[in-house]
Amino acid sequence: MNATRDFFPGFATRLVAAPAGSIFTRIGGSGPPLLLLHGFPQTHIEWRRIAPALAEKFTLILMDLRGYGASSVPRSENGAAYAKREMAKDAIAVMAALDYERFAVIGHDRGARVAYRLALDAPDRVEKLAVIDIIPTGEMWCSMDAARAMQTYHWLFLAQPAPMPETLIRGAPIAWLKHTLASWTGDKSLAAFADALDAYCAGFDQQDRIHAFCEDYRAGATIDRGLDDEDQAAGRRIAAPLLALWGAKGIPSEGGDPLAIWRRWAIEVQGRPIAGGHFLPEENPQETAAALLDFFAAAQ
Repeated sequence: MNATRDFFPGFATRLVAAPAGSIFTRIGGSGPPLLLLHGFPQTHIEWRRIAPALAEKFTLILMDLRGYGASSVPRSENGAAYAKREMAKDAIAVMAALDYERFAVIGHDRGARVAYRLALDAPDRVEKLAVIDIIPTGEMWCSMDAARAMQTYHWLFLAQPAPMPETLIRGAPIAWLKHTLASWTGDKSLAAFADALDAYCAGFDQQDRIHAFCEDYRAGATIDRGLDDEDQAAGRRIAAPLLALWGAKGIPSEGGDPLAIWRRWAIEVQGRPIAGGHFLPEENPQETAAALLDFFAAAQ
C-alpha cells in the first residue's frame, strides 16, 4: 500500500506557520469549525473513517501535532518543546491562520491532552470539547499502581532520559509500533489499521520523530503533570461543555469512573463507553461518529 495515499479526497492541504514551525493541515467539509487532534503513535489519518460523517455538519481542520506526521519537529530536551501547553499554541495558530478565533475540538490520546490543556489555557477559544479514551495526565500519574503501570508501561519507558528509549526503539521501530498498536485494541490485532498501517509505519520510522515522541512523554511525566497539579490546586476547571468517550476495553475503563474523574476537571460533563479498545475512531467509527455528532450538533 502506498504510504502517501490520500485518505481525505476533496480536502484541501495546507502547511500553516506556528510556534513549532510548519503544521501540516487538511481542511474539508462545511459548517462551524471543528479541530481534530490525533494521538500517539498516529497522525491525522486516524480520523479517516469518521471525517465523512462529521464533514456533513462541520468544517473539519485535521492537523498533525508537532513532531508527528508531516509537521515540523522542533528540537527539544527534557520534554520542553512537547509540553501540551506548547502544542496547544500550534492549534491556536492554525485556527487563527484560518480565521477561526473560536471553535470546537476533538482530541484522542495525546491530542486529547493537548485539547484539554487548550481549553484550560484559552477558554475563550473553545466552544465544546470531546476527549477520547483518556483521563487527565495528573490523574493518570496519581493512579499509577502496579496494575496501571503494567497497562501503560510506555508512559514510564518513553519518559526515561534520552537517548535510552530512542536507542532501543531504533533497534526494531516497526515491530515496536505494530506491537503497540495491536496491544491497545479491543481484539489485540492490527485489523483496525489495515488500510493505514503503511502510512503509520512511514511516519514512525524516523529518528527525529522517535525522539519527538519520547519528548512528548517526557513532558507528560514532568511539565504536563505539574500544570495539571497547579490547575487542581487553584480550582481551575474547563469551562467548555465536555464529552468523554472511552473504549469499553480501553485504558480508562480499567481505572476509576471516567465521568467522575472528568467532573473534577470540567463544569459540564457527559459521556459513555463505546465498544472497542483505545482507538475508537478506527475500531468503531460508526458509533464514535454518532456520539460526536449528537454532542457537537446539539444546541448550546
